[in-house]
Amino acid sequence: MGVDYYKVLQVDKNAKDDDLKKAYRKLAMKWHPDKNPNNKKEAEAKFKQISEAYEVLSDSQKRAIYDQYGEEGLKGQVPPPGAGGAGASFFSGGEGPATFRFNPRSADDIFAEFFGFSSPFGGMGGGMGTTGMRSGSRFPVGNDFFGSDFGREGSMNSQRPQKAAPIENRLPCSLEDLYKGTTKKMKISREISDMSGKIMPVEEILTIDVKPGWKKGTKITFPERGNEAPNMIPADIVFIIDEKPHDVFLREGNDLVITQKISLVEALTGYIVLLTTLDGRSLTIPINSIIHPGYEEVVPKEGMPIPKDPTKKGNLRIKFNIKFPSRLTSEQKIGIKKLLAP
Repeated sequence: MGVDYYKVLQVDKNAKDDDLKKAYRKLAMKWHPDKNPNNKKEAEAKFKQISEAYEVLSDSQKRAIYDQYGEEGLKGQVPPPGAGGAGASFFSGGEGPATFRFNPRSADDIFAEFFGFSSPFGGMGGGMGTTGMRSGSRFPVGNDFFGSDFGREGSMNSQRPQKAAPIENRLPCSLEDLYKGTTKKMKISREISDMSGKIMPVEEILTIDVKPGWKKGTKITFPERGNEAPNMIPADIVFIIDEKPHDVFLREGNDLVITQKISLVEALTGYIVLLTTLDGRSLTIPINSIIHPGYEEVVPKEGMPIPKDPTKKGNLRIKFNIKFPSRLTSEQKIGIKKLLAP
C-alpha cells in the first residue's frame, strides 16, 4: 500500500473528521519546519507527509480510493471503479472515463487553512513564508499555542474564505418509503480543481438512508460537496424530503387517515373495513357502532413510525363518507318509519 496515511496521522481506520483535524493540528504544529531549525530536512519531509495524509483522509472520494487501492491508486494509473469503492465516476471532460490523478495541495496551503497563516513562528528562516502575518510579528511556540485553537473565528490577521450558499434539492419519497425506510442513491456532478488551478469534472453517488417515519421537510446535508473555486469553501448539498401523494392514505403528523365510502344501510347495520397496510399486511377492521356523519374509528399503532422511536407508531384513523339515497318510494318510507319508530 506504500505510505500508511492512518499511521502517519496516528489515527485508526474509522477516524471521523474531528479526529483527523485534531491529529493534523497537533502533528503539523510539532513538525512545522520553522519550529525545527536543527533538523529542518526531516521536519519538512514529515510536515509534507502529514499534510498529504490529512488531505487524502479528510476527502471522502480520495479516502475511498486510497482504502481500496492504496497510495498507488491515488498517484498511479489505477482507475476508480465507476460507482464502486469510491462512490464516484471520474471523467476527464472528454469522451468516457479517465484515470484519477491525485495532485496534492501544498503543505503550506493546508496549514494556512487551519491557522490563518503559513508560519506561526515568525518565519524563522527557511522558505515556508508568512502568509497572512505582519512583517516581524511573532507568535508563541510553546504549549500555549498547541492548546489554543487558532482555527476559530477571530484568529490573528486570518482572512477566511467565504462559503458558498447551500444547494437544495427535493427528494421525493413515497409514503411506503417513509413508512419502512429506504436507501436512495443520488448522482451529482461537481467540479474540483487541482493545484495548477485546472478544473476537473467529477460525478459522485451520494447515499441517503431514509429513516422510518421521516417527515416532509426533513433535511439531509452533505457538507462541502459543491463545486470548488478559488478562495471559496464549497457549498453544502442539502436534500429535502418531499412526500408523494398516496392513493389510499393521507398523513397527518404521525397518524394515517383513510376515508371509506359506505351506504346508509352499511352505516346503520355494520361495516367491515378491509385494508392493505403500507408494509403489505392485510387488516380486517369490523365496525359495530352506528356510523353517523363525522364518526371516526381509531385503530391504535397502525399509523406512521415515530422517528425518535420507530418501535412506536401513530394511529390509523378511519373516516366515512356516507352515501344517502337520493329518493325513497312511499313503501320504503313507511317501512323505515316502522323499523325506526321509537
